[in-house]
Amino acid sequence: MKKILWPAIILLYLIVPALLKGDSYLLSLTVSALIVAGIAVSWALLGNLGGMISFGHAAFFGIGAYASAILTMKFGWPVLLAIPAAGACASLASLAMLPALRLSGPYFALAILAYAHIFRILATQMSSLTGGSAGISSIPGLPGFATPNLLSGLGPYFLALTLVLAFCLVYSRVHSSYYGIALRAMHDSEDATRILGVNSVMLKAWMLLLSAFMAGMVGAFNAHIINFLEPDYAFSSTWSILPIIAAIFGGYRTITGPMIGAIVIYMLDQLVFKAMFSSGHQIILGVVLAAMILLAPDGLLSLFNQRKGKKHAQA
Repeated sequence: MKKILWPAIILLYLIVPALLKGDSYLLSLTVSALIVAGIAVSWALLGNLGGMISFGHAAFFGIGAYASAILTMKFGWPVLLAIPAAGACASLASLAMLPALRLSGPYFALAILAYAHIFRILATQMSSLTGGSAGISSIPGLPGFATPNLLSGLGPYFLALTLVLAFCLVYSRVHSSYYGIALRAMHDSEDATRILGVNSVMLKAWMLLLSAFMAGMVGAFNAHIINFLEPDYAFSSTWSILPIIAAIFGGYRTITGPMIGAIVIYMLDQLVFKAMFSSGHQIILGVVLAAMILLAPDGLLSLFNQRKGKKHAQA
């Protein structure tokens, strides 16, 4: 991130937790929103810098979830060590998708979607390892954290928030690096960057590995929150579609836009739209997204920045 807004950090780490304390439902919704935010940031990194629109991030999410569950239950790994290891497993699994990097546009998106279905089928069939369609239960939860009494029970929130902010920081560093410049140049003319000696396939591969690592860690974290996994949940299309909606809504070409978009969209869906329509409330998300694309194609954050700029101009 170009600059750290300390008031925002204080708000997220002190004021928000104090408000959430004692409201377990709202706390669980906030943690779930941060989980979606983590996948949205990983999707935006691949879509914005890598120039690859993915419809299959559920594959990385599910692989990370199963990897962490297996490492902790079958091999006795500590949860906090299994989570990053699960992200590495998702990155390794993404190597199978490298041939798809030579595709572009909708062809790449459909290819990644196919991989997600393949991994779901594998998780169902490998019952000796994954429990098959019956799933895995009693997955170890997150360890307790030494927090003041005022903030006790908020460990999952702090861990999820730190994870998402770390992803944003990595996204920012990559964006401002030589590799980020080369990737953005590829968007204008991939052939021209190849003439200059840029290995476009290799750069895209690194973005795929990094994006998979992030999504895998989020999937692992979620597995230790819900303590249960089954293939249809772990590889659900929800983990592919909702982050896309969140990232585009918030502004996937910005660093923090996907995170903000995920929190706003998820909270609106669960607290407002779901209360209005108990079933089919996801349809409203599509309407909201369409309206945002028409009114502010660059997302919510860009709309806010435009209004802020107008106020400064008027002043």
